[in-house]
Amino acid sequence: MTTPQFERARSAEAKQAREAAILEAAARLALEHGIRTVTLTDIAEAVGMHKSAMLRYFETREDIFLQLATTAWREWSASVRDQLARLSAGTGRGARRREWEQTAGEVAAALASSLVSRPLFCDLLAHTPLNLERNVSVDRVRAFKILAIAEVAAIAATLSTITPLSVNEATSVVTTATAMAGALWQMAAPRTTLRTLYESDPDLAHAVVDVEPRLTDILSALITGYAARSSP
Repeated sequence: MTTPQFERARSAEAKQAREAAILEAAARLALEHGIRTVTLTDIAEAVGMHKSAMLRYFETREDIFLQLATTAWREWSASVRDQLARLSAGTGRGARRREWEQTAGEVAAALASSLVSRPLFCDLLAHTPLNLERNVSVDRVRAFKILAIAEVAAIAATLSTITPLSVNEATSVVTTATAMAGALWQMAAPRTTLRTLYESDPDLAHAVVDVEPRLTDILSALITGYAARSSP
């Protein structure tokens, strides 16, 4: 199947459509092959453009993926805040210690599952500090960082209203969740030859990482520890 050959965008609407096509192609390729392997040439070929023409729309390959990370942060934040807000009784600062211990795992599981259900976001979380922030303009990095910090604060505010955690403690939980999700996702190496190797060789069984239960366990321990420390 031949790829479409786009003409140069002549209007704001056409430019937006072109940018959307580039982002969609980059996201699709990243989900299929992993961000690490996707080049600017790959994305250009997927949308039927010359690589140099893409620079009219995005600064660099990293800029494309940083834009995807911006969108992913917004979408994840809205989704996980909705999940946390729906968690029921037993949470909150007034809950008894035993009640809270019974629900801490539920809060941790909600955070973990919301991340693992977004494989592209998990991949982006690992690559953003490693390289996506390293080959774009300072203004672009600043805009992304302000957005990400605001979304962390919004999630932490929701978390602090349904748990005994302070806002600072809730912020640490959110930042730990995203950092560990990115790291564990790389260790798990889903849909790669490395994962196949780990699963097929008994001597490498320790290298097989199941991200969601591992992340849930880490977050549950962190949340429970914070709650215990603040208990009278």
